[in-house]
Amino acid sequence: MPGKNIHFVPTNNGWAVEAERGDGVQHQFAMQEDAIAAGTERAKREKVELLIHGRDGQIRERNSFGNDPRDIKG
Repeated sequence: MPGKNIHFVPTNNGWAVEAERGDGVQHQFAMQEDAIAAGTERAKREKVELLIHGRDGQIRERNSFGNDPRDIKG
């Protein structure tokens, strides 16, 4: 069973990294760069996709680390 994708999302006090359909546990960060770095490391370790959301909640970037949903060779 594949792991749950990781989401980088804005919060009232900064930024959070959380698992998709998770148990509500978030890792909070004041700095955006720290949250992205932590989310990237977790996504690499779990071989899932990292979805980076902007302040408006929209996904602005996606990075796949072993669970690429696209069927593109090369």
